[in-house]
Amino acid sequence: MNTLRSFMRTLLICASAFSLLITASSNLKAEEKSEFKVAWTIYVGWMPWDYGAATGIVDKWADKYGIKIDVVQVNDYVESINQFTAGQFDATVMTNMDALTIPAASGVDSTALIVGDFSNGNDGVVLKEAKTLAEIKGQQVNLVELSVSHYLLARGLESVGMTEQDVKVVNTSDADLVAAFSADDVTAVTTWNPLLSEITAQPNAHKVFDSSMIPGEIIDLMVVNTETLEANPKLGKALVGAWYEIMATIAAKDENSVKAKSFMAEASGTDLAGYEAQLASTNMFYTAASAVEFTNSDSLTKTMQKVSEFSFDHGLLGEGAPDAKFIGIETPAGVYGNAANIKLRFNPTYMKMAADGSL
Repeated sequence: MNTLRSFMRTLLICASAFSLLITASSNLKAEEKSEFKVAWTIYVGWMPWDYGAATGIVDKWADKYGIKIDVVQVNDYVESINQFTAGQFDATVMTNMDALTIPAASGVDSTALIVGDFSNGNDGVVLKEAKTLAEIKGQQVNLVELSVSHYLLARGLESVGMTEQDVKVVNTSDADLVAAFSADDVTAVTTWNPLLSEITAQPNAHKVFDSSMIPGEIIDLMVVNTETLEANPKLGKALVGAWYEIMATIAAKDENSVKAKSFMAEASGTDLAGYEAQLASTNMFYTAASAVEFTNSDSLTKTMQKVSEFSFDHGLLGEGAPDAKFIGIETPAGVYGNAANIKLRFNPTYMKMAADGSL
């Protein structure tokens, strides 16, 4: 499998550019400050940040702690993580795999502040005409290479006794995937919602594998620079407080819940029914207690081992990585990888505060 295709080259170019910034600031500790920038991108589990910014919920919690939080939409998901890695944002939404392979692999110590949900059908493999995953053998598969879609495909192939050697991955921008599937010569794609819903609505499209078959492995997070968080615990408290107020609104199933979900639906380019369908295939942690329980579980460490092994096999842990354990990943259940090189931390401290009503 050639891992140096366009997506990988982009990451390596960005990483080299970031290294200058990272090296220059490596001996500096983050200082206490009062203004912060947080990025988000369109995805069912991250639309609440848009709602929270638009309705003043984020501002209310920021005011409580005497800070300001600027919530910024970035249209390009990977670019938003690149900018976080370069220090242009204090916090950004991303998946567990991307948190490992972009900021952590670039040497930026990052903390998963909020474990918001895991994909439970929101990511899937779709075939044209064929109705079983086993029929994918020998086909080209269009996807965003080296993303969670690539990871999902690898896990799916594993479930039917195949490997990536049995298919040909075609790196395709997420912006082009829906149109690509309409072409006669494209017979297989792997992607996430809302693109997945658009593709499965096309004639002769069959979803043959999805993230519900690997529950808890594709996790959606709010990630904060660790040094920034340590120097500014008020940021952690404000973000977590705002998040769970929004979660309570969505989960209430009343008029305000409908209004909130309708806002998020429109902002993400769908209607209420479409957004609720995406929520149905997302295991949202609507309460802080449920998020803490998931974060404390042994299964999280095991999942991150799988993610690390996939990432190492595809050259995503950096040129100097000798094995999948090169980067240390800290969870409440223990550390996977090098305890002397921890760059990704799952810290439920602030979520526990929310669960205990102490924010």
